Amino acid sequence: MKIDLHCHTFSSYDATSSINSMIEQGKKNGIDGIAITDHENANAWKEAISEGQKAGFEIILGEEIKSSKGDILGLFMQHQIDGKGKDPEWIISEIRKQGGLVFIPHPFHEAEGFKDSLEKYVGLIDGVEIFNGRRPFHRGDAIAEKFADKHDLIKIGGSDSHYHRTIGNTYTQCNADDLEGFKKELLAKRTIVRGKKAPIIYFCFPIMKKLGLIRKPI
Repeated sequence: MKIDLHCHTFSSYDATSSINSMIEQGKKNGIDGIAITDHENANAWKEAISEGQKAGFEIILGEEIKSSKGDILGLFMQHQIDGKGKDPEWIISEIRKQGGLVFIPHPFHEAEGFKDSLEKYVGLIDGVEIFNGRRPFHRGDAIAEKFADKHDLIKIGGSDSHYHRTIGNTYTQCNADDLEGFKKELLAKRTIVRGKKAPIIYFCFPIMKKLGLIRKPI
């Protein structure tokens, strides 16, 4: 099973795409599902589940939450967490209360890296994103993978898509038949991360959304 574990819909302030276009692109790229990880909200969850069922495409519910120290990615969540600006420990605890898994996305990338020593959170998180398809440079990914190896953490990868054409460029793969099995394989650290970097031109779309130039889902 191949799932892109870091995807943003139009419900994110800086993302542009509809659920249907994301699912269509994912199927075109040969993946089995995506995680919906919008910034600070779960507004797209209901539609994503409905459209995913119609298309035979798996949907993991998640959220990317900007803590006081940087972004935290929750996966396999049940409800939204209003945690923007709060301490990482509080957010991590809230994700765990609902049976979710906790990851640090793009932890060592220059602009969006975690702003505290990750060593302090090793016992609290499940893993780190070792390949981020949106950030253009590989150095942060390589550091993240070494960190995961050193601390025996789960390794995941995702496109960090803010524009649907990048869905499925990066994914996390394991031997599973459904999402329950996928989660078990993650916890057992039996995952493979595959991916490629998105073309730089796709950075234009989040900028256009923030400037109000894109007002409807693409």
